[in-house]
Amino acid sequence: MWLRNPQTHRSWLPATGAGLLLTLLLTVAGLPGDAAREPTFEKDILPLLEAQCFQCHGEKTRLSGLDLRTPGAMVKGGVKGAAISPGAARNSLLYKRVADGSMPPGDDRLSKVQVELIREWLDAGAPAEKAENSLQAKKDPRNHWAFQSPQRPAIPAVRKKWWVLSPIDAFVLAKLEAKGIDPPPAADRRTLLRRVYLDLIGLPPTPEAQVAFLSDESPNAFEKVVDDLLSRDQYGERWARHWLDVVRYAETNGYERDGNKPNAWRYRDYVIDAFNHDKPYDRFLTEQLAGDEVEGSNAETQIATTFLRLGTWDDEPADPLVDRYEQLDDMLGTTAATFMAITIRCARCHDHKFEPFTQQDYYSLLSVFSPLKRPQNGRTDLDRLVGTEAELNAYHQATARIDERLKPVHADLDAARLPVIDRLVAQEKTDLPKEAIAAFLTPTAKRDRGQRARVRRHEQKFREDLRAIATSEEKARLGEIHRRIEAVNGDRPPEPPRGYIWYEDTPEAKATHLLTRGDPRTPAEEVATGMPPVLLTKPPAAPTPQQKSTGRRLWLANWLTRADNPLTGRVMVNRIWQHHFGDGLVSSENDFGVMGLPPTHPELLDWLATEFVRSGWSVKKLHRLIVLSNTYKATADWSPKAADPVEDAPLLYRWRPRRLEAEAIRDSMLAVSGQLNLKVGGSSMYPKLPPGVLASQSRPGTGWGRSDEREAARRSIYIYVKRSLGVPELELLDAPNNNDSCEQRAVSTIAPQALTFLNGEFAQQQAKRFAARLRQDAGPGSAAQVRRAFQLAFCRPPSPSELAASLDFLMKQENQIAAEAGEGANRAETRQRARKSFCLVILNANEFFYLQ
Repeated sequence: MWLRNPQTHRSWLPATGAGLLLTLLLTVAGLPGDAAREPTFEKDILPLLEAQCFQCHGEKTRLSGLDLRTPGAMVKGGVKGAAISPGAARNSLLYKRVADGSMPPGDDRLSKVQVELIREWLDAGAPAEKAENSLQAKKDPRNHWAFQSPQRPAIPAVRKKWWVLSPIDAFVLAKLEAKGIDPPPAADRRTLLRRVYLDLIGLPPTPEAQVAFLSDESPNAFEKVVDDLLSRDQYGERWARHWLDVVRYAETNGYERDGNKPNAWRYRDYVIDAFNHDKPYDRFLTEQLAGDEVEGSNAETQIATTFLRLGTWDDEPADPLVDRYEQLDDMLGTTAATFMAITIRCARCHDHKFEPFTQQDYYSLLSVFSPLKRPQNGRTDLDRLVGTEAELNAYHQATARIDERLKPVHADLDAARLPVIDRLVAQEKTDLPKEAIAAFLTPTAKRDRGQRARVRRHEQKFREDLRAIATSEEKARLGEIHRRIEAVNGDRPPEPPRGYIWYEDTPEAKATHLLTRGDPRTPAEEVATGMPPVLLTKPPAAPTPQQKSTGRRLWLANWLTRADNPLTGRVMVNRIWQHHFGDGLVSSENDFGVMGLPPTHPELLDWLATEFVRSGWSVKKLHRLIVLSNTYKATADWSPKAADPVEDAPLLYRWRPRRLEAEAIRDSMLAVSGQLNLKVGGSSMYPKLPPGVLASQSRPGTGWGRSDEREAARRSIYIYVKRSLGVPELELLDAPNNNDSCEQRAVSTIAPQALTFLNGEFAQQQAKRFAARLRQDAGPGSAAQVRRAFQLAFCRPPSPSELAASLDFLMKQENQIAAEAGEGANRAETRQRARKSFCLVILNANEFFYLQ
């Protein structure tokens, strides 16, 4: 296998070592001991061809029907005839192509030494020791664990059966006992309550919830809490955010202008609703790939396909053809990473260097998406009406009838406006653009798309200008016509929702071609729709075309959701596990391939995957299975009896504390300050941003709306996601790069985090509101306020030393503020400011930021 520079694709030293290159040099140099030996296929030619040629003419891909793996196959040749003529290099097509540098293509041409070696071998009669059996036996990639259907393993027997609350515990405990490690004790009830609240809904438990749980002595008290949390709207908001990371969710296109993706927020609401209603995962997957192709397709399922269109889009590409393939590549790559955790995107330009995916595999899968069309008008990205065929037909027919009724009314309006417009222009009484005036002068029935857009944009200003110059009779006439228009429009049906989606409009698809080096300007042979053979036990039936689509995406979804699919169940189970424990059982969550990391508990992974399918692909049942286990309830204490601390994660012998995500921290601040707005769904909101952040845009002052304080206090998942502009509180705490699928967020510790959460306007405001809440909830006593603060933020009372330190801080802070204010200091205001400082400390505590 050759290592390549990812930028130039130029070959470097063979990864198998310098030995091959040294052998070739010694062979042709005529050194003592080798001068009389003729080159043979096995020792000299096979390694060279395997390194340079098999990616196009090997086992998986045989361009032009040519197989170079054995001399016999080369004599048989391909569509252009025999590749070699033993005994006559000058008559051999193979020699001619490598000698003139046309093969291999690009920068991979053979050296003069290598070309001369092939000539000598051919002129010697193409000798081989065991030609037809000469390929080195290699590990069959089909044996890779992730490419085999999961088999349900037996639940292991363990000695400490009392610790097993769930089959999960048996798999974990079996590994601990094999290492001689005792199972961990459970975390205390307060810690466990805060853990499961933040984990399942991303918000801390209220004081009332804490009291209710701590006073419930029934054996299923924790189980009742879990069921309650899974039934809340906030559960879907929490877990939808994890999914949006993986699918590169954003509401703008990226690039310089970073234009809006109209109605993309409906996809976010679709995901939230899917989690809340426990939509079976196989259906969830199918709707996102083929919601327009499923039986009973409707607005909901069509909005789900926004998944395919969430990537970046250049509204002014240098080469539209190349940009088109960039979009298709984004769809394929994200689909493969999200649902299959494979890196097939690497095979766009050549066979995958590390995984068993060929370039042909890549384009066979790409053909699934190639029939899709992007709704756009020049640089403008468009959305589309969504709904059932009956709903859309009824709407269009009713709208057509309304438009027909309006034609004579609009003709009357055009006629009544004409003399007024003439005076308006002649007297220069308007500052409307000339193009807008021309649009209004054009009869309504004859306006083109651009003119209609100008009329809509300038209608209000135009009416004001007309009223300013019209006579009383003209005003009356125009008013009467506008009332007629309003009356007719009153019968217009409400417009169906609009979705930001691709579409197909024909069952016929253009041919998909393999692209030489991934360049759409150099197409090679046509490829058929198909799956990588390494993932198949048998090829699936061909896609079934539908009335207005090729059916290819539904074909792919149906294969992905088969019970025996080797990847789909494992990948989703692993993602759920990851967000409960910080890492997946496979910690390369987007890469289950040969180069990915192996599972730490392979039997547990397969048991969970098969259980997931058995449950009807229920995500909520999977959550319940995990969080009710003793593995989940474990204390975070480190055990000196355990192995090297580096092995903490694989052993799962304790809970691993981790920092909450940015959104959960922001939402928790709003929750404890009493300001959180729990409004569910709807278009996105815009928190207030510092002027310096807004000025950083390529077009300052555009692309960021305004929301009032109440609207801006909604959960962070509802913040407008603009690719070129980040909310500081989220960006500094490692919000994901939404240009590509993000399977695992980075966790950084940098100085600006502390500066922003101590001095930033948002943190200061929440500390002020938190302080006011403490005064309202706990009364004037400082000790009661401190206890309330700890209960709200940390879900526990302060220790005696913490209470003493807090009271001392409040007293010293109050004295300092009073001293700075002088004799005119207001005692109530001084106490409030001191309390605000204390609340700011609480909101910046590690305990607040971390899931323990």
